[in-house]
Amino acid sequence: MKNYSRISFIAVGAAVIGVACFIITKLGVLSLLMEGICELAVDIKMPVFAYYSKADTTEDKSIGESIFDELYPVEEYYSMAQADNDRVIDAIGYHVNADKYNGETTGIVINATTENTTTSAETQTEKNSEEQTTSEPSQPNEVTDVISRDVITGNTYDRNNLNDYNYCRRFYTVTSVTSLTESIFRPSEFLDKNLSIGHNAETPQILIFHTHSQEGFVNSVEGDDSTTILGVGDYLTSVLQDKYGYNVIHDRSIYDYVNGKLDRSEAYTYAENAIAKILEANPSIEVVIDLHRDGVGEDTHLVTDIDGKKTAKIMFFNGISYSNVKGDIKYLYNPFRDDNLAMSLQMHLLGEAYYPGWLRNIYINAYRYCLHERGKSMLIEAGAQTNTVEEVKNAMEPLADILDKLLRGEKVY
Repeated sequence: MKNYSRISFIAVGAAVIGVACFIITKLGVLSLLMEGICELAVDIKMPVFAYYSKADTTEDKSIGESIFDELYPVEEYYSMAQADNDRVIDAIGYHVNADKYNGETTGIVINATTENTTTSAETQTEKNSEEQTTSEPSQPNEVTDVISRDVITGNTYDRNNLNDYNYCRRFYTVTSVTSLTESIFRPSEFLDKNLSIGHNAETPQILIFHTHSQEGFVNSVEGDDSTTILGVGDYLTSVLQDKYGYNVIHDRSIYDYVNGKLDRSEAYTYAENAIAKILEANPSIEVVIDLHRDGVGEDTHLVTDIDGKKTAKIMFFNGISYSNVKGDIKYLYNPFRDDNLAMSLQMHLLGEAYYPGWLRNIYINAYRYCLHERGKSMLIEAGAQTNTVEEVKNAMEPLADILDKLLRGEKVY
């Protein structure tokens, strides 16, 4: 009798669940519930569900398939690590070291004031943005004996060759999660673009910021941000102002240090929001530079000699909002992708001409980063954690030189 009662209870329960599922399906409650979860995820920035809610879901895929096939394509990341041991790009678009595949980074100097360790990144972002949204340029450091060249000593290329896609492809390293297709990369068109600056230095022209402000170097001093990427940004600002006469805003806001801890999970979101405010307050800004240092194996030293100075090598970085899985990433739309690609290509050719052996290949990845606010936007990797502070600061001198040449309209082809 007891077994009969148990079977009856199970049968009734199953019937109730079946009816409930039928009603939920017919009323579309499940879709509404999933939509609500995704909207909530966007608000609280859960990257997995946020991606699913923003992605193009016209394909008949479950959320599980979308997550593992599109957000975490393990095979693609593995092949990328094999192809480029210096660098791995994670699913949400933040760079990490290949030798620390679990996402940890090396060479980081934790460097924040007491206020920063007790204040949220959003609050700190708003505070620093208010301080930086002035039309007055940052105070310069002392600039003496700056590397600058007026004579081409390196490689120049025939324009007919440069017009060819396959010929120009030699300048690029492309991750396996994306493709620099012929429809995206059109060198003949990009070489024709005029990227000269459009106004004088009476109002701000250039913005420099750091999505990853805590990046340090082999001899960085804990607690001294002048020995981190922030100090490198200070020096680049000074060279551009003192030697070349540009009006520069250096945003030293902290976007990757939250409640006393290094946290890069939302750094690009914080940076994007703050940079938008700075540009809104200073619409005259034409050039935006996100200055980083790379993460490489500890036995790699990215350095060369320029005019007797040990100088860190530089890499230009483009996010093209395109993945092999999804094609164009619609929620990461960048209206300035062509201009971004043209700028890195023209800068690379200037560097090849004036400073041979100094530049690394242009790096291409699938995501957008913060390159969509202005046409003349660049993400620049200056050296790596194995370089000294001095080597990386030295690299700011030829960088400022070729940027000045570009903004004056010089071309070397």
